[in-house]
Amino acid sequence: MDDSNSNKPLLGRRDFVKLTSLASAVLAVGASAMHVTSCAESTPETPLTDICFMNATDLAAAIRNKRVSAVDVMNAFYDRIELVNPKVNAIVALLPRNEALALAQQADEDLAAGKPVGKLHGMPWALKDMEDVKGFPTTKGSLLYKDNYPQEDGLLAARLRAAGALFIGKTNVPEFGAGSNTFNPVYGPTLNPFNLALTCGGSTGGGAVAIVTGMLPICDGSDTGGSLRNPGSWNNVVGFRPSVGRVPADFPTGFFLRLPTEGPMGRNVKDTAYLLSVMAGPDYRDPVSNLEDPNIFAQPLDRSFKGTTVAWTPNLGYLEVAQEIQDATAKALPVLRSIGCQVENAHPDLPEVFATNKALRSLIFTYQLSQFTPEQRKMVKESVQWEAAEGEKLNAMDVAIAETRRARICANINKFLEKYEFLVLPVTQVAPFPVEQQYPTEINGKKMQSYLEWMEIVYAFTLTGLPAISVPCAFTPDGMPVGLQIIGRRNNDLGVLQLAYAFEQAANVPRPMVPKL
Repeated sequence: MDDSNSNKPLLGRRDFVKLTSLASAVLAVGASAMHVTSCAESTPETPLTDICFMNATDLAAAIRNKRVSAVDVMNAFYDRIELVNPKVNAIVALLPRNEALALAQQADEDLAAGKPVGKLHGMPWALKDMEDVKGFPTTKGSLLYKDNYPQEDGLLAARLRAAGALFIGKTNVPEFGAGSNTFNPVYGPTLNPFNLALTCGGSTGGGAVAIVTGMLPICDGSDTGGSLRNPGSWNNVVGFRPSVGRVPADFPTGFFLRLPTEGPMGRNVKDTAYLLSVMAGPDYRDPVSNLEDPNIFAQPLDRSFKGTTVAWTPNLGYLEVAQEIQDATAKALPVLRSIGCQVENAHPDLPEVFATNKALRSLIFTYQLSQFTPEQRKMVKESVQWEAAEGEKLNAMDVAIAETRRARICANINKFLEKYEFLVLPVTQVAPFPVEQQYPTEINGKKMQSYLEWMEIVYAFTLTGLPAISVPCAFTPDGMPVGLQIIGRRNNDLGVLQLAYAFEQAANVPRPMVPKL
């Protein structure tokens, strides 16, 4: 399949299987941007007035300290899910309430009996539908996997379960996690709560929507081409892609083609860092897992940034970025200066990012579809078929050239970051687009080469393996959230979180909540 076949912006008929079931809910609420209100942050000392919008760190502490029961927490979140989820379709494969309450009851009994409990004890959890957890389907948004029920927890699920998370469902994803627009033929599309006519991004779209609307306290995600950062930006939450190896993974291409990584997402930076302290840490199944103690991420994030050198670029010097996105993220500059940063206009030289990413990424899809027959592959959306076909065209020399290019990209940005401790820039090149459109076909009048090109501002850093975060920055004139992307030095995940935290405190971007509907 050539590029022209991949440039089909509208969903196919099969991709809209679930849209009709959501139509009445969308019409009832309206397709225009929804009114949002700010929600005051809770602390362990304040009343538990709104469990669903407490900081996740405070909620976890309240459960452990027996200020609130896991049963009460579970009931609160199920009430919220029943109210909101039919309108946005973020959580899928939801456990019946009575079964979820049985899990919560057991969590309360364990706590009362004095048993050791983890950092996430009693917290309702929906795992991203790319990850295996026993008792739930892992569909990857594909009809090829709609009946796939893993017999055991994957590495991430096991780690979260050991920390006390109570699994109640999955969060929705694009098919095979491909493309930053969460729709699939198994569960249908997930809608942006700020405007139900628009995409929420992806592939951690379901997770981002679930936490910003108060249906989950915090969530896991993964990022290959921006899948934590894009939906973080478009839903006014924090999405953090850690350094490669920070969160161990047991996927087949864990050593070669190490583009994807799992990471945390939260309504604020502190919650996000707290979750990373659970997700991170070495594991023998991951040949590049980081050995550093993950508890550093559960410590206070305060740090002085006086004199810290920061580079700012609106477009990496060559990308098409919508003016409204450039204007929104430029509002970060006086905020960064106010906390002491020395901000300069500069960008690294990143040669041949698109070609390098396209080659290496396509091999992942070639591998994933290799186990299926040609007829089965036709069941997958065309953009994924196209990527797999592109990978099949490559020979050993093509792969070697791509890896050589990636090495040059890494060397260039590492040299750049010797002068600047951080690089800040937009997360996305466009604002959210209509949910029925697969992806933007042009930006600023420039036609995109494929469904991948419009995300280059995030996957450029996927290639480097560096830590990258999306932190809420501002809103477009239409009221859509815009995130700021912060890139740090190799393995300086803590530094990225500290700068994001300092920016968050100084910028004071409203933490909106969807009103009762």
